[in-house]
Amino acid sequence: MTEIGSKPSFKTPWWQRQDVRQVLVLWIVLSVSLGFVAGEVIARVMGTQASDVMEETVRMMKIFTWASAPVAGFVGAICLKMLSTKLHFGDKPPAEAEHQISQAPRAAAIWIVASSLLCLFAVVFGLIVMQEDSKMLQDTKALHVSVQGNQWIWNFDYPDNDVRSNEIYLPVNKPVIFKVTSNDVKHSFWIPQMGIKIDANPGYQTEVAVTPNKIGIYDVRCAELCGLLHAYMQAQVHVVSESNYSAWITSQGGHNS
Repeated sequence: MTEIGSKPSFKTPWWQRQDVRQVLVLWIVLSVSLGFVAGEVIARVMGTQASDVMEETVRMMKIFTWASAPVAGFVGAICLKMLSTKLHFGDKPPAEAEHQISQAPRAAAIWIVASSLLCLFAVVFGLIVMQEDSKMLQDTKALHVSVQGNQWIWNFDYPDNDVRSNEIYLPVNKPVIFKVTSNDVKHSFWIPQMGIKIDANPGYQTEVAVTPNKIGIYDVRCAELCGLLHAYMQAQVHVVSESNYSAWITSQGGHNS
């Protein structure tokens, strides 16, 4: 006989309870669905993958999506279960409604540990990617291109070839280092299909490296609001074969190094 004011005791293990099972099933379904659908959406929305950097960016976003999907799925499963459960009114809830997290220290500990591991994974993975990006800037065989942002046009210089252009030509599968600055206000140098974007600051030079791996024509955009004609501050990147690149340098009056 249960004393008045005492809390009910559960003889059924928590993993055998119907409401817990329903939440677990919803959690698994939502986690897999979110991971797969969101991963595919990311790959499609981010567009053509025209460089090693872009491929790594898409891969990283997919990994982070799958890592975070169980968290979002768990929250969604609880919300769906709450919305689909019959509401109870009154001061005496039924015994099966007694699910206070304060009475489940193990659940709280698991949640804290899992969240900490996810955060640690994101930090370590991000540091590894940053280290690889830094290595690319040290490549002695890379092509160097100086980028100057102006309201509202880009200028590109090839110091090794004595060429200046308002378009970029790059040989496929050859590393390139962009040295970016601005001659007036702050701009942002962005090639969406190659996954690189870096600020162009007046009086300072920033650097970003990439290896284009697909022949084609891609976009250069300014990703920083820089004035009235900001939206028209665009150019093109032509990724061509080595022979076509040499021919372009010659046509611009430059010399091949």
